Amino acid sequence: MKLIFTPPSLEDIIRLLKAWRFWVLGAIVGALIGTAAYYIVPPPYRAKATVNVDFNLEEALPKDTDRQHFYYLERESRKMEELAWSDEIISQLSSQFAITNDELRGSVLQLSQPAEAGWHFYADNSNAQTAEEIATVWANAFVEKIQSEIKAGNINKFIKLEVTQSKGLLKERSIPLSGYILSGALGFLTLAVFVLLFVKPKTESNVS
Repeated sequence: MKLIFTPPSLEDIIRLLKAWRFWVLGAIVGALIGTAAYYIVPPPYRAKATVNVDFNLEEALPKDTDRQHFYYLERESRKMEELAWSDEIISQLSSQFAITNDELRGSVLQLSQPAEAGWHFYADNSNAQTAEEIATVWANAFVEKIQSEIKAGNINKFIKLEVTQSKGLLKERSIPLSGYILSGALGFLTLAVFVLLFVKPKTESNVS
């Protein structure tokens, strides 16, 4: 037990650097383990629907300063983001796809909104077609909700929205194979460092 908490000596560092063959073998073994994990327990598919958001700054605030434009974008973007995650929309998805609200918010849905331009609605699912359907329904429900809020006067009337990608969406694994390979290699090498630095051979222990 004392060996584990003993700081590595210069000899330990030299031994670590000399073990280059072990590093190469460890990287290969770790990469193979990561590859096997990817195919045995693959990550879910991820689909992305896109909604183009145009705030029409020139029409909404024709005489205001850049600072006022910034606050306008920040305020309206925050309201729209809250609506994207609102109980009304999430409950609609939950009922349609039999997924709980907590699961949708916690692990299935992701939203990327750069204020103006394309807002991306991501959905993860073990079935590629289901992932596409969830992303599409979420994006369309968002646009419908925002348009109703614009009519009600709760969102600036100059904001224009359009679903630009909702059919034939690109569906990829949420984590690429390269991520598994890299994680496997780094994980094995980290373990190797622990073994080489803190677990000394019995011959060395007996001599000391």
